[in-house]
Amino acid sequence: MLLARLSEARGVAGDEAAVRDIILEAVRPFVDAYRVDAMGNLLVVKGRDKPGPRVMVAAHMDEVGLMITRVEKSGLLRFAKVGGLDDRLLPGKRVRVGPDGVPGVIGSKPIHLDRKASSVTPADELYIDIGATSREEAERLVRPGHYATFDTAFGEFGQGLWKGKAFDDRAGCALLVELLRGEYGFPLYGAFTVQEEVGLRGAATAAHALDPDVALVLEGTTCADIPDADEHGQSTRLGCGPAITAMDRTVIPPRWLTDRLVAAAERRGIPYQWKRTTMGGTDAGRIHQARAGVPSAVVSVPCRYIHSPCAVMSRQDFEHALELVRGFLEDLSEGGVPRHGDPQ
Repeated sequence: MLLARLSEARGVAGDEAAVRDIILEAVRPFVDAYRVDAMGNLLVVKGRDKPGPRVMVAAHMDEVGLMITRVEKSGLLRFAKVGGLDDRLLPGKRVRVGPDGVPGVIGSKPIHLDRKASSVTPADELYIDIGATSREEAERLVRPGHYATFDTAFGEFGQGLWKGKAFDDRAGCALLVELLRGEYGFPLYGAFTVQEEVGLRGAATAAHALDPDVALVLEGTTCADIPDADEHGQSTRLGCGPAITAMDRTVIPPRWLTDRLVAAAERRGIPYQWKRTTMGGTDAGRIHQARAGVPSAVVSVPCRYIHSPCAVMSRQDFEHALELVRGFLEDLSEGGVPRHGDPQ
């Protein structure tokens, strides 16, 4: 299963090659052309000689994780966070370190020896234990600059649920691969981007290079349908369909574009929901500002516990997201994209 392979692949921001290789293997048979740019984005095109609007669909390959910053004399590894990680989630977690995936455990001072144990231990006071007993032994396996990812296996559980790491945004990557199998009445450009988790960096260069007329970003987004969560703060709910973004901190999609997404869902009887909160951001925040501007929207699969060692997603939400975006693209083939005239 593609999503399982993508979820288990190690690809912290700046180190996406393993994820990119899996995606390229999957899409190579049915795209017209592909290239990897200087940032590491994988850019593909389907139907490049067709008339019609240039449509860009993007999903980011990177995940949050850790970077090794120092090897102690004891063989323990100090690290820095890459992307938005909650310090509370780190102690005791299993990780894989470096290009060889050396197994390790995130450790901290024992609670019975820590006078501040009632507070959260900050990441800069934690370390990774790979079983080495000296700096020399550790440096034969790992060095500063190497990455660490959570050691989490993909799996199915409950009633149609998936669990695994990096659903933000391997869910979007898996959706985009499936969309590229289809045929559309316009050139479809797929952008599998890098370094979204540290500033939407890959999306900026990808959008500039592709120069699309319209863009859609596919994401795995926050889901807070848990006990004691304020209902207003429940950004999305699991099992209620893909989420359409009306606004976040980086983009306000044009109304005509979100209207098209809603129409595609309602015409086909696909459940959907609005993302209630306006926090966070996606690659759309950079794409919509490319060149003279690109109308951009976001469709997300709700995921509990994103940016943690293990997230939870509904298989039905994933499948409905695929149906919604596929329907939107089919409708776009018929309705086209509004043209914006030159200033008078």
